[in-house]
Amino acid sequence: MALTLTKLFLFSFLVSSTVLTGNSQPLTSKREKLTRFRVYVQDRIAGSNATVLHVAQAPTTNQSTTSFGLVTVFDDALTVGPEMSSKNVGVVQGTSAFASQSEVALSMSMNFVFTEGKYNRSSLTVVGRNVLSLKVREMPIVGGTGLFRLARGYIQTSSYSLDLKKGLAVLVYDFFVYRY
Repeated sequence: MALTLTKLFLFSFLVSSTVLTGNSQPLTSKREKLTRFRVYVQDRIAGSNATVLHVAQAPTTNQSTTSFGLVTVFDDALTVGPEMSSKNVGVVQGTSAFASQSEVALSMSMNFVFTEGKYNRSSLTVVGRNVLSLKVREMPIVGGTGLFRLARGYIQTSSYSLDLKKGLAVLVYDFFVYRY
C-alpha cells in the first residue's frame, strides 16, 4: 500500500511539474555576463526631509556604544554622481538594524530600484552585514527583477562624505552583478 501511494505521489508530482513548466523556456538560454556600475546614495540623516527614520529600539539602545537594537528604515535617492544635483536614477529602500554588541555593524536589507536609464524598471536586492568601521564594506546581491532577474554578485560600499550641519551622508556603491 505504501509503495503504491509513493508511486502515485511521484506520478502526480511529475505531471504537475510538466504542466507548470511545459510552456516555459530554459532560463539559461542566454549567456551570463558581469555588469559593473557605480551609484551614489544621498542619505539624509536629519532635518524635515530626512530619508532615514528610526522606527524601533531596545530599552538599552541609548546606553549601548554600538547602538545595539536600533532599527531604521530608509528611502534614499540614487544618483550618478556624489552631488545632490546629480542625475537621479532611482531609490534605495530598506531596513537596517544595529545588530552587534561589540562593534558598529548593521544587518541590512536593501532594494535598489532603478527609474532611469538602461536599468529602468529593474531592481537589485542586497542583504548582508555592514561593518561601519571598515573603509570598504562588501555585501551580497541576492536577486533582482527586470533586467536583473536571477542576478547574483556583490556590492562594495564606502562613505564618500558626511556633512553633519546639512544632515547629509553620501555613500558610494560599486556593483558587480552577474545577470543573463
